[in-house]
Amino acid sequence: MGKYSIWGCGCVGLIVLVPQILELVMAEYRVDETRATEMFYTSELYRGLEDEQTKLWHLSAHALFEMFREELATGYITYPEET
Repeated sequence: MGKYSIWGCGCVGLIVLVPQILELVMAEYRVDETRATEMFYTSELYRGLEDEQTKLWHLSAHALFEMFREELATGYITYPEET
């Protein structure tokens, strides 16, 4: 497997994480895959995931989903100290 993902962040883990997060978004917000994708890809959290320096891709899909929920509810994200 190559070093770079299709998102260009250098983290192949996103290929696994994003679909897992989208599944959680669809279940929690009762939206279809298209809407879940739009919601997630336009989020500040996703922009952070694209930035390899944030190291957000080291977190689990569930931790990232909780951050996404926080962003939707408050407009803000609390970043873990370890990132």
